[in-house]
Amino acid sequence: MEASPDRPAETAIEEIGTLALAGSTDLFLRARTPAFRKVTAALVAAGFSTYAMLYCVQPLLPVFSAELRVGPSTSSLSLSLTTATLAVAMLIAGRLSDVRGRKPIMTASLFAVGVLTVACAFAPSWPMLLGLRTLTGLALAGVPAVAMAYLAEEVHPSDLGAAMGLYIAGNAYGGMAGRVLTGLLVDVTGSWRWAIGIVGLLGIAAAAAFVALLPPSRRFAPESGLSLRALGQAFAAHGRDGVLRRLYLVGFLLMGAFVPAYNYLSYRLLLPPFDLSQALSGAIFLVYLLGGPASAWFGRLGSRHGHGRTMMVALCLLLAGLALTASSSLVANIAGLAVFTAGFFGAHSIASGWVGKRARTAPAAAASLYLFS
Repeated sequence: MEASPDRPAETAIEEIGTLALAGSTDLFLRARTPAFRKVTAALVAAGFSTYAMLYCVQPLLPVFSAELRVGPSTSSLSLSLTTATLAVAMLIAGRLSDVRGRKPIMTASLFAVGVLTVACAFAPSWPMLLGLRTLTGLALAGVPAVAMAYLAEEVHPSDLGAAMGLYIAGNAYGGMAGRVLTGLLVDVTGSWRWAIGIVGLLGIAAAAAFVALLPPSRRFAPESGLSLRALGQAFAAHGRDGVLRRLYLVGFLLMGAFVPAYNYLSYRLLLPPFDLSQALSGAIFLVYLLGGPASAWFGRLGSRHGHGRTMMVALCLLLAGLALTASSSLVANIAGLAVFTAGFFGAHSIASGWVGKRARTAPAAAASLYLFS
């Protein structure tokens, strides 16, 4: 736009500034900017809260077996029912956010999960506890796939790997905190009810921090259609993509190895030749500290050196670590679990970012299929 006798230079400059401001909503978030840090902090808080409350029962499985007189496989229902409900509900929650928006769905989900986790502390019976944990999985569905879609929309593609790595790091720290903190609290208070209740209150606080930090979507374009037909069409479109199908298979195999390894190692370390206390057995989840830096590091490596090549390195680490846990040495088991965890979070970070980049339409539906797998 040029100045003219009828349009002074100052007026032209003001109009250019106004147009730039109006178009700023189309700008991607870039790394190392205040807005980027604010968004990643909010989603780290969301991931932390989500996975802390999802996995807080994991170190309590032996406690449930002893106090409520249920076997290990029955005790593990307190986790597996939650994850199963979460997996199915995410298929709908992701599509719901494609239509209704990202932040409102995540906000409602985080507060509901915190309240339900507190309610678990007051469950009068084992069936009631399982019912509340099932509802918790339903409420949790509004965060993981939606957060991945939010980042894929708002963050510049060249910085998405780093952002997704930070989000997965929040998930890792949440999973670690839920496990370690619950194990410590049950030893200190002598009650699994107090342990779960405190974790739930922390989840409500994290939800409040999320609401304060996360700005509304700037690049979100609502899609139409909440019908089953529209949902099926979105899933079918992603299912026809060969790369996405392979990524869904990777996610299936990763989680299929990861959760059972931690579930049953909790029992194994309580028995000879290890004979650890409940608190020390729960402390093995401190190796989750490696999940955060591994996620961020592999996310950056994937952006630089290619997703496929970096994924193979992470998967090799996972397999090598798992092999070490077959040892009867406590040191070898801890080292193996550390390598296994780093490989898992590295591969998960790469796959999550890859799905976000690959999906052309309905990104939350694509992310929900990955997380369902």
